[in-house]
Formats: sequence, C-alpha cells, structure tokens
Amino acid sequence: MDYSATTPVKKEVLDQMIPYFTENFGNPSSLYTIGLEAKAAVEKARAQVAHLIGAEPSEIYFDGGGSESDNWVLESVADQLKNKGRHIITSQIEHHAILHTCDYLEKHGFEVTYLPVDHEGFVNPDDLEKAIRPDTILVSIMFVNNEIGTVEPIKELAAVAHKHGILFHTDSVQALGNVPIDVRDLDVDFMSFSSHKIYGPKGEGGMFMKHGDRITSFIHGGAQENGKRAGTENLAGIVGFGAAAELAEKNLEKHRKQCGELRDYLMDRILNEIPDCVANGPADHSKRHPGNANITFKRIEGESILLLLDSMGIAVSTGSACSSKSLDPSHVLTAIGVDPETIHGSIRFTVGDFTTKEDVDYVVDCMKKVAERLRGITML
Repeated sequence: MDYSATTPVKKEVLDQMIPYFTENFGNPSSLYTIGLEAKAAVEKARAQVAHLIGAEPSEIYFDGGGSESDNWVLESVADQLKNKGRHIITSQIEHHAILHTCDYLEKHGFEVTYLPVDHEGFVNPDDLEKAIRPDTILVSIMFVNNEIGTVEPIKELAAVAHKHGILFHTDSVQALGNVPIDVRDLDVDFMSFSSHKIYGPKGEGGMFMKHGDRITSFIHGGAQENGKRAGTENLAGIVGFGAAAELAEKNLEKHRKQCGELRDYLMDRILNEIPDCVANGPADHSKRHPGNANITFKRIEGESILLLLDSMGIAVSTGSACSSKSLDPSHVLTAIGVDPETIHGSIRFTVGDFTTKEDVDYVVDCMKKVAERLRGITML
C-alpha cells in the first residue's frame, strides 16, 4: 500500500531488460556492432519516454533518477544565469530533492522564495505573480505532491513565469504515468521524472529539456547524453525505463480508473468505519493522484501504526520515503495546516496496478484493529 514510495518492476519490463545484461551488453559509445545495437536500444527508449509526455526524443536526457534531475536543473540554471539574477521561487511542499538543493544554493549566495499553499496543497498562481522579482531566474513547482497527492495547476503557473521571461521547472516524479502529461500544452521548460515510480527499475530517471533551453553539464567526462551527462549509460535500466513508459502510456486510463476506484473505496471505508479520522489533500479527487489516500488518525502515532501494520504484512508510509528516518513533522502537512498535535498520526496509503479489492478490505480490517489497540493504550 505504498506505491508512491516505489513500484515492482513489471514482468513485461524485466523481460525486455534481461538481454541487455547478458547477450546485448555493448557499450552504446562503441562503434562496432554490439555497441551500435546498444545505442539503438537507448534511442528507442528515449523515444518511448518522449512519447509518454509529448516531447521530442532529442529533448529527453537519461540520468540516475528524479533527485539527480532536480539537482541538475536547479544547480545548472543557477550557475548559468547567476549574472542575470540570483532569485529562485519554489513551494513549501516540494520534495526534499528540491528543498535541500535550494538550501544549498542559499548558502552560495542565492535567495529562495517558498510559496505557501492552501489547505488542500494548491499553489495559487496569484501568489507566484506577486513573488516574482526582476532578478528571478527560475520557478520550480512540483506537478503532483508525493505525500497528499495534490495535482498542481502547472499550466497556469508556467504561464505566469513565462509572462515575465522566467524559466519553469516541474518535478514530475509522481505525475509520470499517473496523470496525462503533454509538455507542449503545459509549456514547461524542464521536467524531472523517475523510472521506479512507473513499474520500471530503480536507479534510472530522466529530464525533459525544451529545445533552446540549454543548461550546463552535471557530470563531466565523456560525451554521453549529447555531452550533458557523462558516464557509460545504464543500458538495461534505460531499456527498462523505456518499456515501462510505453506500458504506462498504453494503460494510463485503465490505471487511473482502477486505482481511483480502489483509493475511493479505501478512503470511504476508513473514514466511515474508524472514528476520529481526517483525510488530507484535495476533496476533489480529479485533482488528486489516482492512488493516493493520506489520512490522519487522531490520538495515535503514525510510526506505531506503520510498525503494527508491517507485522500484518502491510506496507504504508508516514510521509515521503526519503524522509522516513526523520521524526520531524511532515513539512507538507504542516504547510496545509494540519494540527501539530495530530500531524504524527498521518498515514499515506497508495494503491497501484497490483492492488485488489481484497487487499483493501484486509488493510481496512487490520487498520480498525490497530486503531482500537493503539487508542486503548493511549487511554490507559
């Protein structure tokens, strides 16, 4: 029940990857036959990922994952445009790959404005308009929030940035394969994404960079990825990412419908059958990640819920997996105004392609027992 943390590699994806570990193991930079075959496989995957988001293959750059892509865009744009300005705008609910990079840049002479969000997690385009300054060089707002599932108005936000001649980046790690994406319609300059969120392998991700928006290299060395990201390509990983992207495009509407129905069923049962629970995030589920249900259980610690459910064979999250070792209150739930006294009782459930109605029933039945047990201890 934690598909937003990661997904299993689908069999169809793994089957396409395996030959590139063994028989077709060539280096894509080599000029002999097995190298050229490897290069062709990389370019096929590039086209598959591009097609999923409505981009040109030449606008896709492969790298090590969403966090690398986020770091790459922010640091590179900051370095390239520092003589034009040193002001960046983001939101209070970004993934830590953005927030920690912004913190790094602040320590190196840049200023960052962190836009507030409303009680459902939405960034207001008017707030962005007011925050723009003559020295603003980049706006970075995530597409879909990883904790509460809010789908941000990216098209409107990008339009505000471009009206002022400012570059726009969106972290789309949770959006890819879960909401329709057309980079031409959205008119974004940069987009980050990751393979392991769409039933592809871990350690592989990518960045969309619109034609004409040139940024500096992030890893120096060879001429791979059009000279922008050195290092021998993760051949099998790239093939897997491409296969997963093609499957995601083919199954998008079925995936959204199936996950949305299971998510709604899960939320309805929990909110109706377990007392003192509150749902976090958008009430309009059409503006929410199709698999996301973030729920606060009052008078219970989320870590206790997580551990007891784990003992029953159920995996959930108390927030982003990337911050699970921290006991600090979720910055996302804090930003949307969740009561600090109950914020630690929040659990993120996310369903996916392999979740069944029987799974949901089992989870809710177990959650009812866990809530009753923990609240009994609290009362004592």
